[in-house]
Amino acid sequence: MSIALYIAVMAIATYLVRVIPFTAFRKKIKSRFFRSFLYYIPYAVLSAMTIPTIFYSTGNFFTAIAGTVVAVILAYFKLPLIVVALAASAVALIAGYIPI
Repeated sequence: MSIALYIAVMAIATYLVRVIPFTAFRKKIKSRFFRSFLYYIPYAVLSAMTIPTIFYSTGNFFTAIAGTVVAVILAYFKLPLIVVALAASAVALIAGYIPI
C-alpha cells in the first residue's frame, strides 16, 4: 500500500474523532455525572499512556521506580517541571550505577 493511503486514512480517523462529538452533542450536557466523567477522561488517558512508558523506559525496573518516586515527591511539593524532570532523570541514572 502506498504511504499516501495510510496518511489519508489517519487524517480521516483523526478528523472523525474530533467531529463526531460536535455533531452528537449539540446542546449543553446537563448531567453532572456525565460532565464530571468527561472532565477526567484526559487525565485517565494521559496516565494510561505515561505510566507503562515510565516503567519500561530505562530497561531496569528499579531505576524506573527510583526516578518515579523522586518525581512524585518533588511534584507533590510543587517544584517546577524542569526541576522534577532533571532530578528524576539524575536519580534514575545514578540508580543504574548501583549494583543490586
